[in-house]
Amino acid sequence: MKVLVTGGAGYIGSHVVRQLAEAGHDIVVFDNLSTGYRWAVTAGELVVGDLANEAEIDEVFSNHQFEAVLHFAANIVVPESVANPLKYYSNNTRNTLNLLKAVDKHKVPYMVFSSTAAVYGMPEQTVLTEDLPLAPINPYGASKMMSERMIMDLAAASDLNYVVLRYFNVAGANPDGLLGQATPEATHLIKVACECVTGQREGMSIFGTDYDTHDGTCVRDYIHVEDLASAHVMALDYMAEGGDSRILNCGYGRGFSVREVIDVVRKHSGVDFPVAEAGRRAGDPAALMADNARIKEVLGWQPAYDNLDVIVQTALAWEAIWLKKKQAAS
Repeated sequence: MKVLVTGGAGYIGSHVVRQLAEAGHDIVVFDNLSTGYRWAVTAGELVVGDLANEAEIDEVFSNHQFEAVLHFAANIVVPESVANPLKYYSNNTRNTLNLLKAVDKHKVPYMVFSSTAAVYGMPEQTVLTEDLPLAPINPYGASKMMSERMIMDLAAASDLNYVVLRYFNVAGANPDGLLGQATPEATHLIKVACECVTGQREGMSIFGTDYDTHDGTCVRDYIHVEDLASAHVMALDYMAEGGDSRILNCGYGRGFSVREVIDVVRKHSGVDFPVAEAGRRAGDPAALMADNARIKEVLGWQPAYDNLDVIVQTALAWEAIWLKKKQAAS
């Protein structure tokens, strides 16, 4: 297909672009490079533009006959969304609306949307199904929930088919070292721990040690970025073969605690970096894991990297490469 990928120069988008190219798709990446990089776009054409600018969006749609749009471009830092909610409603919600106007005007038949488990909020159960009521507790989750609803409503009023993928905790890097997470001031646990290993941070904190979990720290479902990327390619195939619109969780269905993740990073790096204990952060549930039965059934998705050791090893290898890139550029 002829595919538009918004945010394709970012962490997850760049991994998806590479897999799309390997699957034979013709790709245009639309990215403002605020958190993405030109070098991360390993296939297709890069158009530097902003979803806040409707004229720029319409131009790229007018220049290409897209059959599908994969929408990654968003801000994703929960604490920042609490401190600066309007940034998230502008970039995540309003800009999705701008994109959907072009999708509707140019009659694009398929869309894959990058959503998040944050739309669920703090449910009582720890293994989450797609049918749970949505109750986000921060502007990030709310901004994504609103975008989901806009996509669903447009699909109900048109011929658009969609797959919404709700990510759990994405980590790891391309095993050959070509791509990885280069997000500035990242907040994800595995990325932060790897930055401690490489000396980019002096240490890190565990936020909350008194949760009702086996070791008192939060438990999360970590999914390797390559497995997440494959779900996007399979979602396109599924819709092209006549599949109905779907909302699907992306996770492995099992979790690891903060302490366990830190121990695995220390084991594979051989570095005993400092870890402080701090109080809980507002809005952190004790445990969150994906019920992934639906994505396996609907897409036939089978993860290839469902192993915390592999996730951490690829993240560590990438972090060393990324540090050298930054040092060479400075």
